[in-house]
Amino acid sequence: DSWEIHEELIANAEEVFQKLGLPYRIVNICTGDLGSIAAKKYDLEVWMPVQDTYREAVSCSNCTDYQARRLNIKWTDGSTRELVHTLNSTAIATARAMVAIMENFQDKDGNVHIPEVLWPYMAGVRVIKRA
Repeated sequence: DSWEIHEELIANAEEVFQKLGLPYRIVNICTGDLGSIAAKKYDLEVWMPVQDTYREAVSCSNCTDYQARRLNIKWTDGSTRELVHTLNSTAIATARAMVAIMENFQDKDGNVHIPEVLWPYMAGVRVIKRA
């Protein structure tokens, strides 16, 4: 069911930001702001303290059968053929996530403290010191 998978996709993105320890919010985009393709869309916005605002870091849309109709993409269970539903999701906007880490984990001296979940990938670096 595409609606369940849509919820799973945004939950996966939310888990990433929780593990990073970044403040975020999930916005259910109103119908008037949706394009013609998406039936439902969530944006995950991350807090950018230097900019004093939230910025979109993930966009997750359920397009139901809109794209499949145009492309004639169908599936079969052996007895019937039906249009598939398509979903689109940015796993993470990497550049914005990096900026959010730098803004949210910078100390008063300008050093950036690496979120603990990233330590295994940082070759022992826990703090990026200001040059």
